[in-house]
Amino acid sequence: MSDPNLNPQPLPPQQPQSPQPQYGAYQQPQQAGYNTMSIVAFILAFFVSIVGIILGFVALSQIKRTGEQGRGLALAAVIIGFVEVAIGILISIIVLIAIGIAASHGNTTY
Repeated sequence: MSDPNLNPQPLPPQQPQSPQPQYGAYQQPQQAGYNTMSIVAFILAFFVSIVGIILGFVALSQIKRTGEQGRGLALAAVIIGFVEVAIGILISIIVLIAIGIAASHGNTTY
């Protein structure tokens, strides 16, 4: 029987290790520029809200996949688009009610 302590093998040379990040340190991955679709969605949300909403959702999915910047713009486009659609629906209802009231009182002679 042989004792492994009698004839120790030399250790292989150690490679210098890169410094490990400290606990809790967060390193962001390399990010590309802003997502172009999020910028377009943000601008169109003010003029054509439905298109802004659709492009905002598409931009959010692209940003999740690619890691680009522009999530805030895409989210703002979706929110602004939905708010404008809701305001448009409310204004349409109010106008229709006003037309109905005006039509019912329109030709009354006293």
